[in-house]
Amino acid sequence: MFGYRVPAPDEAMLISGGRRGLGGAPFRVVTGHGKFVLPVFRKVRFLTLSMCESEVTETCVTRQGIALHVRAVIAFKVGNDHESIINAGQRFLSDQEQMSVLTGRIFAGHLRAIIGSMTVEEIVTERQKLAAEVLDTSKTEMAKIGLIVDSLQIQSIDDGDTGYIDAMSAPHKAAIQRQAQIAQAQATQAAVEAEQAAARKQAEYARQTAVVKAEYAAEVDRAQAQSAQAGPLAQAHAQQEVLAAQTELALRQAKLRQQQLVAEVVKPAEAEAERVRILAAAEAQRMKIQAEAAASYDRVALDRMLIDQLPQIVKEAAGGLAGANVNVLNGADGLGEIAAGLVSQGLTILDSVRQNLNGQESDDRRPEQNKDNGLLQLRAGKERKSNDGPVDVD
Repeated sequence: MFGYRVPAPDEAMLISGGRRGLGGAPFRVVTGHGKFVLPVFRKVRFLTLSMCESEVTETCVTRQGIALHVRAVIAFKVGNDHESIINAGQRFLSDQEQMSVLTGRIFAGHLRAIIGSMTVEEIVTERQKLAAEVLDTSKTEMAKIGLIVDSLQIQSIDDGDTGYIDAMSAPHKAAIQRQAQIAQAQATQAAVEAEQAAARKQAEYARQTAVVKAEYAAEVDRAQAQSAQAGPLAQAHAQQEVLAAQTELALRQAKLRQQQLVAEVVKPAEAEAERVRILAAAEAQRMKIQAEAAASYDRVALDRMLIDQLPQIVKEAAGGLAGANVNVLNGADGLGEIAAGLVSQGLTILDSVRQNLNGQESDDRRPEQNKDNGLLQLRAGKERKSNDGPVDVD
C-alpha cells in the first residue's frame, strides 16, 4: 500500500517529522510491525539491529614493563530497547559503519588500561579474567551510545622479540617434552610388550596347533588301530560268547546229570535205606513182642508146671519123712502142722521162682542193647529145657 512501511526483523524503523518520539526523541521507533507513513510529510530511515564485529590489535605494556601485542575481537549490537535504539540512532544513523570503529577504539583503551595492571603470567594464564574485566569497565560507556557487547575474545598475545613468554613457558615446555618423552618411552615399551605378547600368542597358537595336530594324528592312529583290530576283536568276542554258551550248556548238563543221579541213585538208596530201617524196626518190634510173648508164655507154663509138680514135691517130702524118726506132738494137730509146713515150703519155692521170672521181665525192659541178650538167654534157656527135659525139684 502506498505510504505503508514495514521494517525488517533485524532493523528498527525511525520515523521523523510530525510528533516526537519517547522521551522527547526527534523520531519515533517502530520494530516488529508496519506503520503507515505519510509521504513528503514523514521521513523514514532504518537502523540495523544485527550483530556487528570489531577487531582490535593493540600494543600494551604490562605492569612489569613488557610490551605485548594483543589481538581481540568484539561482538556487539544495538540494544533492543527504545532507549538504546534512540541513543544509537542519534549517533550512528547517518554513518552506521562508525559503530565498529568507535567500539574498537573504546575497547583498545580499556584493554591497555587493564593489561597495564596485570603481569604477563596473569595475562597469559587468565585470559578469561582479562576479557571479563574489559567488558565490565566498558559496559557503562557502551550503554551510553546504545550498544551492548555480546562477547570479547582475546585471540593472541605476543611479546615480540623479548622472548619472555618463551622463557616463561620453557619449564612447561621441558615438562611437556619430558612427559612427551616418557609417553614416547611408555608407548615404545607398550609397543614392545604388545609385540612380545603377539609373539607369545603366536607361539601359543603354534603350540596349540601342534598339540591339536598331534592329538588328531593320535586319534587317527587309534581309529586305524581299532579298525585293524575290529575283525580279530569281533572274532574273539564271538569265540568268547561261544565258549560262554558252551560253558553254560555244560553247567546245565552237569546240573541235569546231578539231578538224574539224585533221582536214579540217591533217592532210591535213601528209599532203600528207609525201607531197611523200617523193616529192621518192624523186625525188632516183632522180636520184642515175640520175646515178651515167649517170656509171658514161659512164666505161665512154669507156674503151671510148678503147680503140677507141687503135689509131687509134697509127696517126696512126705516120703522122706516116712523113714525118719519123727515124734509127732499134738496128735493129729501135729501131723497137720507138718503137712502145712511142707505145703508152705512148696509155696515158698513157687514164690521164689515167680520172683526170678519177674526179675527177668524187668531185664527185658532195659535199653535195646540188652534186649538181644535177654532174647538170647531166653532162647538158651529154651534150648536147655528142650535138651535136659523136665526139671526135678528136690
